Amino acid sequence: MVRAALAIFAGGLLLIWPAFFNTDPLIFSDTGAFLAQTVEPLMIWDKPWIYGPFAWVFHQHVSLWGVVAAQGLIVSHLIWLLARVLGRAAPVRHVAVCALLAAFTSAPWSAAMVMPDILTPMAVLCAAMLGWAWSGLRPAERGWLIVLGSVATASHLSNLPVLFALVVLAAILRAGRATVARVAVPLAGALLLLFATNAVGHGRFSLSPYGSTFFLARLIADGPAARTIEARCPDAGWYLCAFAGRLPGNSDVFLWQPDSAMNRAPDGTQIPLGGRQLAPEASEIISETLRREPFDVIRDGLVNFARQLRRSQIGDTLSRHDIGMGVRPVLAKGFPAEEVARFDASGQMADRLKPFARRLVWIHSAALLLAAPFALLAWWRAHAAGDARALGLLLCILVGITGNALATGALSMPHHRYQARIVWLLPLAAMLFWRLPRPGETA
Repeated sequence: MVRAALAIFAGGLLLIWPAFFNTDPLIFSDTGAFLAQTVEPLMIWDKPWIYGPFAWVFHQHVSLWGVVAAQGLIVSHLIWLLARVLGRAAPVRHVAVCALLAAFTSAPWSAAMVMPDILTPMAVLCAAMLGWAWSGLRPAERGWLIVLGSVATASHLSNLPVLFALVVLAAILRAGRATVARVAVPLAGALLLLFATNAVGHGRFSLSPYGSTFFLARLIADGPAARTIEARCPDAGWYLCAFAGRLPGNSDVFLWQPDSAMNRAPDGTQIPLGGRQLAPEASEIISETLRREPFDVIRDGLVNFARQLRRSQIGDTLSRHDIGMGVRPVLAKGFPAEEVARFDASGQMADRLKPFARRLVWIHSAALLLAAPFALLAWWRAHAAGDARALGLLLCILVGITGNALATGALSMPHHRYQARIVWLLPLAAMLFWRLPRPGETA
């Protein structure tokens, strides 16, 4: 037990090494909004009130090191549990697996960042083990995976379709009602969390009170919604009619640029919380667009899915520019001066981190290419051996990776960060699953 705990602890440290290299946890522009959820406190219109409280449990407005330390340890523990239910848990082997993930994959770059990115693979692993490894888990471990899986799934709205895909997978595999139900537990828990927090914080019993704005931005960028606005205006009376024919082809520009149609009126007046105000109209335009061009929407979604599958490099969140100007004021308001000083002195703020990370991209790409055939071999061997547990766990990982690309690419916008947060599960699967016994062999 002591050796296992030490191995998990060592694995957790290995999985956050970029924070040590940076001399501070990695930060992204959205980190400020998540910290503000407890510093202000503030219900951000575009983000679930989940990751901010999750991070607060570990930083307590004292130091962000607690957050990344917890994230590294949780990932390490999940890897240990997965190996144990496969009969492959051993302290030295566990440290070696974590070291390989740390050296050759994007895993540590997500685990070391104060963002909900790393919670996506956590959600997938929790649902997979609840579904196919229930009998190999202790009662306390089952409870832990249920709570962690629910919080992790709720931390980012794109996780909901990913977990739903795992439930569908269990049904397709005819794994049994109990397995399907257990896989669905984190999704159900996430739905309860989101409905409850939105009811309290926004006064709306809704899964995502203003999420329609994001999907509208995607449909405008792809073209169908822009064409709907041009076709229906000015008769529709929509606010966006004033911008017909000149809406941007980039969803991030539409959502976040201060002078975009969402954030600045035609007369130049700034619109506070523009995305929140636009949400009712966005729902109308989305409904009309789906009615007018359903096949174009599906085609564009599949194209974006393919684009997202190919984008999994680190580095698009690591420059000083990526941090922006919103994080430091929140840190200064809610954390000790020493924490702000560490932030100011970090390699990320000095723009030393991104050039270093870019030199690792080819290593990560090579690891993915090398891992893919071993993961496919493991799939074949598990199927041939009739090993339902290993097959279910492995397919959950593969569906989680592809489902994440579909959810983020089709509903948001392809970004390297979205796929980098989960694609490291492929090398993990290759290491843990490929040596499963052939038919007729014993483990």
